[in-house]
Amino acid sequence: MGGIFGVVSEGNCAKALFYGTDYHSHLGTENAGLAVWGDGGFSHTIHSISQAQFKSRFVEDYKGMAGRMGIGAIDDGSPQPLIIRSKFGTYALAAIGLITNKDELTHDLLRDGASFSEMEDGGVNNVELVAKLINRGESIVDGINRMQRSIEGSLCVLLMAREGIYAARDRYGRFPLVIGREISKSGSKPGFAAATESSSFSNLGYELSSSLGPGEIVRLDDNGIHTEQKAGEEKHVCAFLWIYTGDPASIYEGISVENARERCGRAMARGDQVEADFVAGVPDSGVGHAIGYAMESGLPYRRPLVKYTPGYGRSYTPPSQDIRDLVATMKLIAVRDVIRESRMVVCDDSIVRGTQLKNYTIRKLWDNGAKEIHIRPACPPLMFPCRYASSTRTTAELASHRAICALEGDNMECIDEYLDHTSERYRRMIEWIRQDLNVTSLKYIHIEDMIAAIGVPEKDLCLYCWRGR
Repeated sequence: MGGIFGVVSEGNCAKALFYGTDYHSHLGTENAGLAVWGDGGFSHTIHSISQAQFKSRFVEDYKGMAGRMGIGAIDDGSPQPLIIRSKFGTYALAAIGLITNKDELTHDLLRDGASFSEMEDGGVNNVELVAKLINRGESIVDGINRMQRSIEGSLCVLLMAREGIYAARDRYGRFPLVIGREISKSGSKPGFAAATESSSFSNLGYELSSSLGPGEIVRLDDNGIHTEQKAGEEKHVCAFLWIYTGDPASIYEGISVENARERCGRAMARGDQVEADFVAGVPDSGVGHAIGYAMESGLPYRRPLVKYTPGYGRSYTPPSQDIRDLVATMKLIAVRDVIRESRMVVCDDSIVRGTQLKNYTIRKLWDNGAKEIHIRPACPPLMFPCRYASSTRTTAELASHRAICALEGDNMECIDEYLDHTSERYRRMIEWIRQDLNVTSLKYIHIEDMIAAIGVPEKDLCLYCWRGR
C-alpha cells in the first residue's frame, strides 16, 4: 500500500504538497516524507507515522520548506522520498508498489559493486534499489524503462529533477497515476500535479486532466505536461481499487469509485431473498456498497457501527497483526439502540483474513443485541495473495484457504471447483466461512457481477486475487 503526490507551481508549492500528500493517508500507516526543490536546491524530511497522523508530524516541517516543485509519499514499506546523487545530477525519488524479486535484484547489484544504506530492519530500501536500477540507464527515461522491465511486481514512480517531475505509471497500469491541472487564476500560470488519488485535487484548486496509461511517462514543468513515453497497450488495472483500496471520491479509468461501489451493492441486492430490518455498511469502505444495496432492495440504510475517524485509519493496512487487531478494536463504536433486536444486512468490501470481521465487528453486533446478521461482501472470496502490492501477503492467511484446508486437508488439486460459484465445493466453502464467522447468512457477489459493476472491460482488469492468473 502507498500513495504519491507531486506538484509544480509558479510560486511556493509547499502548502499544496503538504495537503496533497496528506490526502493519501488512507493508503499507508508507517512512513511518509516530503521533498522540495527551490532556489537553495533540494530539501526533504521523512518521519514515521505509525504513532501519529501525517498532519501532526509534518505541519511544522512544510512551513519551513520553499520551492516551486515538490513530491511526497506515504508508504507502509520504505521511508521516502530519497535524495539521490547520480550521473544524471541530483534528484528526489518516490516509488510505491511491490518488488517481488527484490532479493535477486539486490544480489545482482551488490555483485556488480553497488552498495546500499542499511535500514533499521537490516533490509534494503525499495526506493534506493529503484534509484540504482534507474541510474543504469542512458537517461532518466531510459533508466525508468529499464527498471520497470527488470522488476517483478508493480511500481509507480515520481522523480523530481531540476528540469521537472517525471511521473511514471507501472508497466501494466495496475495502480493509478493521474495528472491534475490547476484551475487558472487571472494573471498567473497554472500549476500541475501528479497523484495516486484524483480525490486529492479538488480542494487544492486542481482539476483532473488525464490518467496515465500503462507504462506511460510524462514530465511536468512550468510550461505544462510533456509526454516522454507513450502508454503501452496491455492493461491490467487492480479491480480492488474500486472495491476497497481507493478513496470513494476518486476516479480511475474514468469511472467513479463511489458509483462503482453503489453498483456492487445493487448487484448484491438483486436476487437476495433475505428478510431484514435495515442495511448497514462496515465503515468506511463498506458504506458505498450498503447504500447501493439499500437503493435496490428498498430497505432503509442505518448505522449500527460508527467509525471514530479522527484517530484511527484502516485496520487492513498496518503490516503487523497486533496493530491491525488494535485498530480494528478501537475504531468502530457500536450504537446499541440501533442494533438491539434488529435483523441486519451488513455489507463489507471483502473478507480477507476474516479475523477482524469475526472478532471485532460481528462480535460487537451480537454483544449489543443483534437478532440476525447477514454478511454481504462486495467481491468474491479472495483465493490468492496479491503479487503486485503488499495487501494480502500469504495464502495461509486467507479465510477461503483456511476453509479449503479444513474441508480437503492438503489436497489442493480441486481448487478450480472452489473458484466456481455454481459448484458444491464452493457452497461448502461458503458455509464453512459462515460458521466460522458466526453469522446468520453469508453470500458473496459473483465475479461477473463485480466486473460489470466496476464497468471496466474484463481484459483490462487484474483479477489475480480471485482467479490466480
